[in-house]
Amino acid sequence: MRKIIVGMTGASGSLLTIRTLEALRDVADVETHLVLSAEAARTLELEVPGRSAADLERLADVVHHHANLAAPISSGSFLTAGMLVVPCSMKTASAIAHSYNDNLVTRAADVTLKERRPLVLVVRETPLHVGHLRTLVQLAEIGAVILPPIVGFYTQPKTIDDVVNHTVGKALDQLGVEHNLFARWSGA
Repeated sequence: MRKIIVGMTGASGSLLTIRTLEALRDVADVETHLVLSAEAARTLELEVPGRSAADLERLADVVHHHANLAAPISSGSFLTAGMLVVPCSMKTASAIAHSYNDNLVTRAADVTLKERRPLVLVVRETPLHVGHLRTLVQLAEIGAVILPPIVGFYTQPKTIDDVVNHTVGKALDQLGVEHNLFARWSGA
């Protein structure tokens, strides 16, 4: 069973987290470990009326509280196939870049990097100033995959779901998770 950690921060993009968890539920050999930052639940309520943190938690196999720095996912001895932070706020990105492990999202991400496992950050900020860019370069230099939710127009998206599925599919590709979330480019 491949264990995949999904971290959700307070950045805009709750639909990305929901779709990620839905897609991973469809993969028989994946066990998801979800951790929501302190602000994630509030953002979810603002962006997806009628959905709560409890609804999101029901999509995961295991849920960890953001303040529990003694959770299994805080240790490198807990074997995982990697971690997705989706969406990833610049605050969280900065904390990860500087190993500032004050919550379980950043601690699990730091462990993922130190163990040389895939860490995919779906960074949700625009426009970016030089400080943001330096943080993202530092993260890439220490092994993180920076995967902002950028529209793949070649897929000819018609709905928000098409855009969300493309981003989530690209993130899952980084962890080697097979999916059918978007049509792959096969040439002109």
